[in-house]
Amino acid sequence: GGRGAHLRDSRRIYRTGRMKRMMLYFGSFNPVHKGHTALAEYVLERGLCDEVALVVSPRSPYKETAELAPELDRFEMAEIACAASEYPDRIKPSAVEFLLPKPSYTIDTLRYLTQNFGSEMRFSILMGGDQIARLDGWKEYERVLEYPIYVYPRRGERTDRFAGRITVLDDAPLQDLSATQIRERIGRGEAVDGLLDDGVAEYIRRKGLWSPASRIAALSARIDAGTADAALYVERGRLHFRLNEWGAALNDFNRALALDTDNAEARQYVEMAREILEFRYKDLYNP
Repeated sequence: GGRGAHLRDSRRIYRTGRMKRMMLYFGSFNPVHKGHTALAEYVLERGLCDEVALVVSPRSPYKETAELAPELDRFEMAEIACAASEYPDRIKPSAVEFLLPKPSYTIDTLRYLTQNFGSEMRFSILMGGDQIARLDGWKEYERVLEYPIYVYPRRGERTDRFAGRITVLDDAPLQDLSATQIRERIGRGEAVDGLLDDGVAEYIRRKGLWSPASRIAALSARIDAGTADAALYVERGRLHFRLNEWGAALNDFNRALALDTDNAEARQYVEMAREILEFRYKDLYNP
């Protein structure tokens, strides 16, 4: 880690006079998956840059923070994935945004990097079709567009905005994989091994990231803090249900119904939990 260490290490190589071309791949990498590294390898193989920095964002202004794993966990997973990539010396994570004021805006990071490393490096940006679709909502987006921007398509997202000012990578590996789906699979206790580097999958298991138990703990903290609404109880109840904790699930769904009598999902789950309990313990109900 350290302050921009990846960027500093690369200074020595290019003292020969040629500017190093550094592509910045911004993201929460929550978690970093094989689709991310495939894209980084692809832009290197296409000769679009000399190195790729995965800029791990501390907290996106657009993301719900409850789902976001701690910054250093996401950075360490990115380190593991980059080290396991085809080009471990040319694909590395950067913690630069951890050092800047929060929330981090892309333009502020670009300014900081250009001021500190601009004499040795030329920066470009790699982003998804979903990001370019809302780029005009970004802080000083016109300034961001002054940098070369490479856009990889995402299924169902249009990439025809800012035509002539961006480069669309039509043959980039398609990102059908989403970090959201991976987190949901982990939450359901399903296998995600093929979607993540082995070291990353092991790290997630070891730390219990996004597991039903850690999600229950996060929801309980919010409920205990007095922010309880029916939706929180339903979400926690679903997790208990998934873990076969029928009594705890039933309590949560009943609490949800007490707060919102018309909550159809809670009502459905109450019926299912009751059926399971009656089936399991019918000797107790019908001695």
